Amino acid sequence: MQLEQSSQGATAAWSGTVPSAVDVRVLGLVVVTAGLAASVNVPYGGLPMAAAAFVLLASGGVALHLLGERKLRRITDGLVEKWAAAGGQVDDVTRSSNGMQTEWRVHTPDGEIVIGGIALVPIARLAVEWQGIGDTMAASEAEADIDHLAESLYREIFEIGDAAQQA
Repeated sequence: MQLEQSSQGATAAWSGTVPSAVDVRVLGLVVVTAGLAASVNVPYGGLPMAAAAFVLLASGGVALHLLGERKLRRITDGLVEKWAAAGGQVDDVTRSSNGMQTEWRVHTPDGEIVIGGIALVPIARLAVEWQGIGDTMAASEAEADIDHLAESLYREIFEIGDAAQQA
């Protein structure tokens, strides 16, 4: 079964953009790890070598986090776009308010859907939560099978959720 265009003509107020959501905790972890790894170089190469190692490791870690955030944002955008095209009413998509998490809140008339995860490329994970129930998976797996993921989440959230709330 494919997500189909809704015949109900539901209008979505979503602007079509998903804001960026950089995770300060991941950046802190990157800096601390780079500092510890660079400190190993002090006895062997001195402070200049340790400083060079720190810059190299920290910049690489920040780049991996930004790539992970971009991947999660692309997945979130794909999910919301497919839901809106299928007739799910999406009011807005906002980022987490505290800046300490890589997550977005998809505002719908039936409640918020929280999409986020770990935004660090080699271990990137996607998490989706709605009404206190959540699921996680590898971000690369979610991105590769986004059509099936969007379809199953649409059924859970918009079709089954609407039926449960009307009962």
